[in-house]
Amino acid sequence: MIVFPAVDIQGGKAVRLRRGDFDDVTVFGDDPVALARHWQDQGAEALHVVDLDAARTGEFVNFDIVERIVKSLDIPVQYGGGIRSAKNLALVAGIGVHWVVMGTAAVTALDLLDDSLNWLGERLVVGLDASDGMVATHGWQKRSQMSVIHFSKILAEHGVRRVVYTDTARDGMLGGPNLIGLRDLAEITSLEIVLSGGIGLLDDLRRLKKLDLPNAVGVILGRSLYEKAFTLADALAVFAD
Repeated sequence: MIVFPAVDIQGGKAVRLRRGDFDDVTVFGDDPVALARHWQDQGAEALHVVDLDAARTGEFVNFDIVERIVKSLDIPVQYGGGIRSAKNLALVAGIGVHWVVMGTAAVTALDLLDDSLNWLGERLVVGLDASDGMVATHGWQKRSQMSVIHFSKILAEHGVRRVVYTDTARDGMLGGPNLIGLRDLAEITSLEIVLSGGIGLLDDLRRLKKLDLPNAVGVILGRSLYEKAFTLADALAVFAD
């Protein structure tokens, strides 16, 4: 199980949102690059980075910060936000991002998804963002008419290997992840799944481990780490044995 500390960037700062609400933001640092280095120093195996401005607009607003993060770390970076064109995909892949997360475009532009898979292979990850069981897009500002379960089947048919599964209603709320939704998704697909959203207690990670889902391969931690509900070392220890 890969434990990904999250660094979300908005307006050049490291922030956390609640339920993806761009107006409900907490700033946790003025220097996202230093914060990224901090998580590496704390033992992180990988890092999850999101340009929230790009996720909402499709335009790379904080690209220079993302590039500096990637180049300053020795651990792999998973990046999401604004991957809606071949140009943006090439820019992100070109700076050394290991996993590139495509969200909106995977719903709206399957031809781009196919081209991206042909190029990046297993490095191409799809953001499976769930809003009441339906796929959310455009930085979670819109909800599509496609169910998460149906979309996961389409992704598998197109050759996607891994998704980041987020229940948007739980993200940033520290109220516990949607483990039922995770289990249901894991049981109907062979996709590798990285869980994101809602982790608030170390017991949430223990419950995730207890599910023993072979295709649940990672978990993203955000506000729980920043508000010191537990340490990264605590989280890593849950999955160490």
